[in-house]
Amino acid sequence: MPRAGLSRDAVVGIALDLVDAGGPRGLADLTLAKVAATAGVATPSLYKHVGSLAALRRHVAVVTLEEMAATSAAATVGRSGPDALRALAGAWRDYAREHPGRYAATQLAPDPDAPEEAEHRAAGARVVAIVGAVLRGFGLPEARTVDAVRAVRAGIHGFVTLELAAGFRLPEDLDRSFDVLVDMLVSGVADLGDAPASTAREERS
Repeated sequence: MPRAGLSRDAVVGIALDLVDAGGPRGLADLTLAKVAATAGVATPSLYKHVGSLAALRRHVAVVTLEEMAATSAAATVGRSGPDALRALAGAWRDYAREHPGRYAATQLAPDPDAPEEAEHRAAGARVVAIVGAVLRGFGLPEARTVDAVRAVRAGIHGFVTLELAAGFRLPEDLDRSFDVLVDMLVSGVADLGDAPASTAREERS
């Protein structure tokens, strides 16, 4: 039976449930046909609520980024420096393990020039702003903050992605290895705050 009162929020909610149920590949496997079948409607009926699969994925990404921002803020409030970075890293890993499909959606990058992606850009910016605030607790100069944000994101995301894909096959404790990674990120960010502004690329040129 068709679902009464279907709305954009309801469609996005169904998509989020499907993404969650699909595990790490939940986002990649999301289709309008699956959403329509779950809602009990024909696929064309979704177009009055979401214009396309790309638009639906974008709405999913906005929700997951808002969740990530709330998770990040809650984990780091009242903390600073290394303590805040360790709490942030742990919160991201926990979110990814609890919601691997949704976590994949947080990695969708919005088009910086597309007007229809303004909400997506704003949601992503809120997460980046929280990370930036955490890293400024290390006394980083403004010119190095973007470098540090990228390095921290890449380090945590790389570990989490490998973990979700069962890419770590050796028997050693994964929690210990994650702590080692975070310690290395803490040391690296601290060193970046003390380093001169030149980069290895500039030194080679």
